[in-house]
Amino acid sequence: MAMQVSGSGRALAEINVTPMVDVMLVLLIIFMVTAPLIQQGVPVDLPQTKAPTLDVQEDRLVLTVTKDRHIFIGETEIPYAQLRDKLVGNTKLARDKQLYLHADRNLPYGVVVDLMAIIKDAGVTNLGMVTDPVQPKK
Repeated sequence: MAMQVSGSGRALAEINVTPMVDVMLVLLIIFMVTAPLIQQGVPVDLPQTKAPTLDVQEDRLVLTVTKDRHIFIGETEIPYAQLRDKLVGNTKLARDKQLYLHADRNLPYGVVVDLMAIIKDAGVTNLGMVTDPVQPKK
């Protein structure tokens, strides 16, 4: 705080806010740079062994992948090369941003991750993994 005496004999107090603005701009730049780095990857909530079942919704959009890598949206088979375009063009998916992935357990991990990347690139923000409940051991 700088104190100056003006011509009228009164003290003039000024606060220099430039250092505070500089600090805030540096923090803003740090957050702008690190935020995209934190969001890289495909966010998925992995299924638990004893997860409660969800309410069945008949209008949910399901992407199914068979063990021989045939891809279906609902009952319609989609070629792999057209998958992203079909997802982007789907009006229900554009509105809800929600998709359920039903992948065969024998698919290689890389295939499932590749599909999840395509799904995320198509604008899906909420991806659910469909699983079967764990059967109790007898």
